[in-house]
Amino acid sequence: MRATLFFLALPLLAQTQPAQTQYDLLLKNGHVIDAKNKIDAIRDVGIKDHKIAAVAANIPAAQAAKVIDVKGLYVTPGLVDIHVHAYTGTGVKGSYAGDLSVYPDSFTLRNGVTTVVDAGSSGWRNFPDFRDRIISRSKTRVLALLNIVGNGMSPGVIEQNTADMEAKSTADRAKEFPGLIVGIKTAHFDAPEWTAVDRALDAAKLAGLPLMVDFGTFRPERPYQDLVLKKLRPGDISTHMYLDMVPMLDENQKLLPYLQEARKRGVLFDVGHGGGSLLFRQVVPAIRQGWTPDSISTDLHVSSSTGGMKDMLNVMSKFLNMNQTLANVIAQSTWNPAKELRLEPLGTLSVGATADVTVLRLHTGTYGFVDSYGAKMNGTKKLECELTVRDGRVVWDLNGLSREDWTMLDKNYKAQGTNDWDGTLNAAVRSRK
Repeated sequence: MRATLFFLALPLLAQTQPAQTQYDLLLKNGHVIDAKNKIDAIRDVGIKDHKIAAVAANIPAAQAAKVIDVKGLYVTPGLVDIHVHAYTGTGVKGSYAGDLSVYPDSFTLRNGVTTVVDAGSSGWRNFPDFRDRIISRSKTRVLALLNIVGNGMSPGVIEQNTADMEAKSTADRAKEFPGLIVGIKTAHFDAPEWTAVDRALDAAKLAGLPLMVDFGTFRPERPYQDLVLKKLRPGDISTHMYLDMVPMLDENQKLLPYLQEARKRGVLFDVGHGGGSLLFRQVVPAIRQGWTPDSISTDLHVSSSTGGMKDMLNVMSKFLNMNQTLANVIAQSTWNPAKELRLEPLGTLSVGATADVTVLRLHTGTYGFVDSYGAKMNGTKKLECELTVRDGRVVWDLNGLSREDWTMLDKNYKAQGTNDWDGTLNAAVRSRK
């Protein structure tokens, strides 16, 4: 019943809000960080009909049906995580097209992530099942990079089967689902040939989409330097950028110059923390020399979520504690990844954009962070999500910022279920003493 009420929320809203209100929801007094619009200041954010309706210095509270005071908190676009594995529930053992993936809502909304991109768990053969099983059922917006392997990201011979790497079939499936399939992916290829990269590039060209590469086994026959300097096109993405196998630092811990050359070519570099792809001994000296990510992502799956990675805010907090500014970290987690995969209506608080909003608290204290190999880094900053708004609805509220104090409700109030501003509550709940 609660799920039904949730999705009926906005149509019922008109019955409960005064006719003169301009906004369904108003977030007041927060510190807005919006990279696209170059906002880093105290602003109010007004939401109407699922869209951002206004971002201004002072929007009168009387103009909104519901007002939430977010003073002392940071208001950002909904976070965009472009490297997750969410094709779960298939029953396939030991597979990212199965048991290794996670149901996204359990990990995303509570961390301020409103959009995720599954990074190649499905291929052209099983994407329709992924769409029906996960994408169409998730409150989190789930998009996909399509694996060049037709059967997706399963271990063993399936993932290494070059006969199943069909560029045209992959491109045709991507064209069948524009807006859901937003790129092509190749991952975990072991052989010394360039077959997986070349076929994936062919598919990306045919589909007119960017390519993300997880380089798999690093081999001298196909050097990583050639991948980013010769193979990848401007706008293509190399993920796992701080993996220990990436040639990054010389014997004196100096950043190898080819990396900046690749960036000048327009190749993009993504974190993809995961269970084995971010090491402090790589990332700390690299960041000190200016080798920062274009996008921050988690590589969320079963083992990474219980290991050093944990979640999106934990990864973002690591970069804060490596002397990155909050504004940069927010940009790398919102507008930058949206641009990389051409999701420009997302990752911003522009008027008219989908009302995906994240409200963060920045804690200071003593914290510990763990890399993919279990090494610890001490830090003094940690991000926590107070509130997540997805498509104009509050879907996560850590401390009840959107709720009424129980002492202000009728003595016989019932369970509130969903947000009290969305029009689903009965008169007894809304009534005051």
